[in-house]
Amino acid sequence: MEIPVYLFTGFLDAGKTKFIQETLTDERFNDGKGNILVLLCEEGEEELDESKFVHPNVAIEVIDDIEHLNKFELAAMQKKHKAKKIVVEYNGMWTLDKFFEAMPSSWLIYQEMSFADSNTYLTYNANMRSLVVDKLNNCDAIIFNRVPYEMDKMELHKIVRGISRAAAIIYDHVDGKVQMDEIEDPLPFDINAPIIEIADTDYALWYRDITEEMDKYNGKTVKFKVMTAKGDHLPKNSFIVGRHIMTCCADDIAFGGLLCEWESSSCIKNKEWINLTAKIEIKNCSVYGRVGPVLKAINVDLANPPTEDVVTFY
Repeated sequence: MEIPVYLFTGFLDAGKTKFIQETLTDERFNDGKGNILVLLCEEGEEELDESKFVHPNVAIEVIDDIEHLNKFELAAMQKKHKAKKIVVEYNGMWTLDKFFEAMPSSWLIYQEMSFADSNTYLTYNANMRSLVVDKLNNCDAIIFNRVPYEMDKMELHKIVRGISRAAAIIYDHVDGKVQMDEIEDPLPFDINAPIIEIADTDYALWYRDITEEMDKYNGKTVKFKVMTAKGDHLPKNSFIVGRHIMTCCADDIAFGGLLCEWESSSCIKNKEWINLTAKIEIKNCSVYGRVGPVLKAINVDLANPPTEDVVTFY
């Protein structure tokens, strides 16, 4: 049986505990039909008030040491309390891969929400960028608490959208009024142009867009500067093209590549820079192991390396 997990992330005093308190006193979430296990991975100034829970079916376990975050102990806690639902207040200083690795196989993330104090978030981003990125990568929504009305929200917006275009952004103002983020993010290239030209600095944004919304690119023609990669495992007359993308820091650089098909691919060497014009076809691809974008080369020219080898989302 699948056990739904509701994962709440963010740094200390970001508002996680308050939200969990409200959630557990809401009949729509806690209908009393099954036990709920709350895992507290950090303890802030605010504590959960068990007397206000709508039903007495909630158990709380504290995990104050990351060494106790493992499959054996998590499964034992669930069994002990016969929990049918898991709520997690995660430690903002722990990376989420630790939790995902520790999850028992029957646990399934149903919702992941991140919380932040709008008054300290820019400082966290400047000094602990990798942890900020970690909490945004997969979250369904981020809630900024204590937002002054006079605050320029664009800086908060840009941080989130630099990592995730899918996460909803919610501003909870100082008087309790909630506002959804409505700032538009026009792409820095025209996807309706006969040839979509991607500037050197915009490859990361384009790569994320095509991997998240690939269908809208089917049949489109694109032109950009990319590095080649070759390997024996690739299909005949094909090679990989892409750029190195940095998400948050130098330790988090990965090659964002796509398969390119070209009859003259034997002329291509490994790690060459080329100007490529290609038509995009969305189809099942053995290299991806799924449906994905395949580039059909129209024109290939050798090129000088770009000014920056690595591109970013911001």
